[in-house]
Amino acid sequence: MNSFTKWLLSLVLIGLVGVSAYTWLMLTWSYGSGERAGYVQKFSKRGYFCKTWEGELAMVSMPGTMSEKFLFTVREDAVAQKNKRELGQKSRPKL
Repeated sequence: MNSFTKWLLSLVLIGLVGVSAYTWLMLTWSYGSGERAGYVQKFSKRGYFCKTWEGELAMVSMPGTMSEKFLFTVREDAVAQKNKRELGQKSRPKL
């Protein structure tokens, strides 16, 4: 192999390692925390390859006003089962 081919292969390998590390970091590192209160009005398992639970929390500040929607994702099935039991009830989602 000539030096250009080795250089090109090492560049591709470094790129793949970089993309893999970035993807792993974004899927495992939590950049925020907190609590929201409202009604879980929609909760379903979605995705073509990587199935996750996607939910929609309706937050109402005052009766008679429009609700603000908060979209959230749950990856663990045990947490998803807790959220499914609370559909339609005023609660805090277990994120």
